[in-house]
Order: sequence, then C-alpha cells, then structure tokens
Amino acid sequence: MPMPVEFLPTELEGVMVVRSGRADDQRGYFCELYSEKMWAEKGMHVRFVQDNLSFSHKGVLRGLHYQIEPYAIGKFVRVLRGAAFDVAVDLRRGSPTFGKWMGMILKECDSLALWIPAGFAHGFLALEDNTTMLYKGTTPHVPEAERTLSYRCPRVGVVWPFEPRIISPKDENAPDLDHAEINFTYRPQTSA
Repeated sequence: MPMPVEFLPTELEGVMVVRSGRADDQRGYFCELYSEKMWAEKGMHVRFVQDNLSFSHKGVLRGLHYQIEPYAIGKFVRVLRGAAFDVAVDLRRGSPTFGKWMGMILKECDSLALWIPAGFAHGFLALEDNTTMLYKGTTPHVPEAERTLSYRCPRVGVVWPFEPRIISPKDENAPDLDHAEINFTYRPQTSA
C-alpha cells in the first residue's frame, strides 16, 4: 500500500519539511522513507545518486557544509536514531533570503525529514548520543568541491540549542559568509 508523502514549505524557498506516511499498529510502525513515484506525483523530480550515513555523539556539530558548482548537491536528510537540530543556510546570491537560515529538530520517530536543494549549506548538532542520520544526495561527494561555512558566522546568526562540544578542525576554522567561496545564483521558482 503506498504511503502518502507531504512537502511543507519553509521560510527558505526550496527547502521543504518532508512528512512521510506512516502506519502504526501493535507491532510498531512502517514508513516509506523515500518513493521516487510519490515524489514525482508531488512535482519533486529529484534523482539521488548517493546515500550517506553519519553517527554522532551528543554535542557533535557537523557543518555547515556544501559543494560548489558544478558539483552542488541537494540533500534529503532524516534522523534514523536519536535527535538532531538540523540547519539549512541560503547561499544563492540574489535570493531574497541570502544568508538566512532555518532550523528544526528531527527525531527518529517523527516521520519528518528535510529536503535541502543545491545552493544551501547544511549542518546539524546532535542532541542525543548515538544520533544516526541518513543523507540522500543528488551529486556524489567531490572532496575538491567541498566547502564549509562557519557555524558561528555572526551575519548568518544560527541559534544553536547549546554550544557544540565536538567540532572538526575544518568546521571550527571555516570562513564566515563574507569570506566563503560561494558560486550559487538564485533562480526564482516559477509556477506551472
């Protein structure tokens, strides 16, 4: 039986909260994490080419990451275990929300995920030990195209739930918005 999927817009054009259909009963629950057919029926024609899994301890910050063009990557992210504060930052020059961010808590049992299209930086803070996240990506990881934006950039101003405890040197030393390498251009969405 197909499970319905909903795409709920956020304040950042293109970023969507994705609510997967779920069937609960005395055994537990069943949920379709992704269905190409269901996405296409909702007008979301996205091709995923790589799945990634991350495991993090409470207080680990990963991000804010992106890949520059021509290797820009769209991400469909979901928490499989634990909880995370997940963040997207608009890096599309010319966008009315350039440099703005949105964040939300994703938990293992809430049937919610985020669709973050190319042109955004993405990161998260693990809120619990053993937080496991699944990322579906539209482009393979290309190390030479990977960039990082400072998680504490004052111009962006992400309000994290608490100060991160474990951060990689790459993320700790990332440039702010004024010094980051960004080559995305805003293209307004058009209605059909």
